[in-house]
Amino acid sequence: MTLRERLEWASRMALLVFILASAAFLSAITAMRIAIHGREVNMPNLVGKNVTEANGLLRSRGLVLRVADRIYSELPINVVVRQSPPPGMLMKVSQQAHVVLSLGQRQLQIPLLEGNSLRASRIELLRGGLQVGEVSGITMPDEPADTVILQTPRPGAGAATPRVDVLVSDGPRESSYVMPHLVGLNENDAQHRLDVAGLRRKVNYVAAPQWPHGAVIDQTPLAGRRITTSVTIELTVAN
Repeated sequence: MTLRERLEWASRMALLVFILASAAFLSAITAMRIAIHGREVNMPNLVGKNVTEANGLLRSRGLVLRVADRIYSELPINVVVRQSPPPGMLMKVSQQAHVVLSLGQRQLQIPLLEGNSLRASRIELLRGGLQVGEVSGITMPDEPADTVILQTPRPGAGAATPRVDVLVSDGPRESSYVMPHLVGLNENDAQHRLDVAGLRRKVNYVAAPQWPHGAVIDQTPLAGRRITTSVTIELTVAN
């Protein structure tokens, strides 16, 4: 065999080896991809399932359950409240799924608030780790203002929420009046009309030579406004 023939034979063998190696490498890559994708599973939805059921779902997919925390909730004891990763995420077999389990409803001790002031009730609730929820008012002629008339939940144990809603007395309803027109009246006449209605007033005297002495030249609120007995009427009188 000549030198040239030997070189051609060596070149053909090298090319054959390269082709075989390339085919083997591509086969290995394809096998790895198939193996990797074959070991990926979708994360199931565990929320609302008890820990035994959740563990069975994970084990059937080659995943591992880990309890990250336990909290009070409205769900029954040992039911999954939260999970990580979320449902639908691709997971590698043997990866861990972390869950938060329910401790059930917390049984809170609700104090008696009825008959107390709203301020005292807030303090009492804060001491017990509770808080005032919705506050509603009602007119109660026989109860002082800001007195708690009714509460929800009722006093005692067994409440699942830290918020206590209260119904509070607004006290007796104030009498209301339509503000009369006092401008132009004599101060004494205007004061008399306010005295009859039981309204408080404040009088300011100003120099107004264009007005008769002692005449009301301005008023607050204006005539026609609806007012209550707690309002102070301001009169401006020419001096």
